[in-house]
Amino acid sequence: MEPMFSPPLHRQRHQFVIDFVKRNKSKKVVDLGCSECSLLRKLKFHREVELLVGVDIDGAKVKKRMHDLVPISTDYLQPTYDQLCIELYQGSVTQSDSRLRGFDLVTSIELIEHLTLPDVEYFSEVVFGYMTPVAVIVSTPNSEFNPLLPGLKGFRHTDHKFEWTRAEFQSWALKVSLKYGYEVEFTGVGEAPTGHDERVGFCSQIGVFHQLMGRDGCNILFAGDAIDVFSYTLLYSINYPSLHDNNILRRVLVTEVLYWAENLRRRWIEEKTGERDDCYTQCQAEGGDQCPGSSEQDMEMQEKQTAHGAEMNHLMEHRGRALLEYQAGEGDEEFWTKGKGKQESSTLQRSVSVPLAVLWTSCPKVGALSGSLSNLRRLLMDGPEVKLSQDGSALLVNLQEQDLEEEEEEEEDQNDLEDSGYAGVSQCFHSAEQEEDWETNV
Repeated sequence: MEPMFSPPLHRQRHQFVIDFVKRNKSKKVVDLGCSECSLLRKLKFHREVELLVGVDIDGAKVKKRMHDLVPISTDYLQPTYDQLCIELYQGSVTQSDSRLRGFDLVTSIELIEHLTLPDVEYFSEVVFGYMTPVAVIVSTPNSEFNPLLPGLKGFRHTDHKFEWTRAEFQSWALKVSLKYGYEVEFTGVGEAPTGHDERVGFCSQIGVFHQLMGRDGCNILFAGDAIDVFSYTLLYSINYPSLHDNNILRRVLVTEVLYWAENLRRRWIEEKTGERDDCYTQCQAEGGDQCPGSSEQDMEMQEKQTAHGAEMNHLMEHRGRALLEYQAGEGDEEFWTKGKGKQESSTLQRSVSVPLAVLWTSCPKVGALSGSLSNLRRLLMDGPEVKLSQDGSALLVNLQEQDLEEEEEEEEDQNDLEDSGYAGVSQCFHSAEQEEDWETNV
């Protein structure tokens, strides 16, 4: 039956629901007769939905595929502000449950034909009279289309209790709408071959019900029932990660802050040691005692550095100053012996200071997650993963032992350079105290 439709008929029905959800921004959706959750598995990717519920009388079918609804890895690694809760219940659509009241959309896709006609009446009372959703989508087979389905004798499924013509379906839908305060429009999916469309209609006929607003006295069947009813059995419930959860927001923010702070620290260390190493290599290549600044190549280098300094000043004027510097903890002392390395100290901890203002202005995601500089500071102060300066204005990133060793080696190389007669090299690079704008590296 299905191959005569492209896409297959069940996909067309699901796509009809998805398009409705996207157009109407339905936040709370329940699928009655969800079976193996195939429609729910598609709807979970449409973050207009905040609460997604499935109900089926056959709990075994629900359990068979319910774990396909779990969040995927990217939902945890890259959570958003979207919220999604999924709940699955075992229960009959002929029984009411107060947890399903007040939804934006109720879907009943190829369900009512599996009910007896008396149960269809109970279904109508529960859905339209008790649940009172904003909208209802009901699809059911159109028996007028059956002669066009090759090899079909009788109903389309052995469990079908009836299959309505278009007139029968519309009669039921209009009666329900009048009784419970809804209006209905008729459509369908699965078009007939050319020349038969007007005579037989769609393969699956669909009624879209919209609640009429401001009509007192409608939906009164259970309106006065103040007692909560819990007829269904909860089989599964999951809340997707969301940045509305402060714990998740803080975890993501801390991860992002530490990532960018570590990048800045590494770039600072690399540039601090790399510039001197490059200069020393250049001096050795030239093989003379003269200051590198006296050669044409070094004059060009100085011109480039001057231009780069102007760019940094321009950035500082427009985006604020961004410096990294060594700091020691409060009450600590630093013990250093040049050429011999660092003396042991149990209290000393050398760190690179990264101003929070730099992170907030230079890292768009950090700014977006925190919202403000003060909120960034508050979120970072709430946990032990990060260490802030005493005034809370900067993040302290501990220097690793490798970084300290590299700096010691750099100082030793500099001393050896001076002893070998290349004092001009030191004067060239330390004649003025340099400031480094690290926003250019972000």
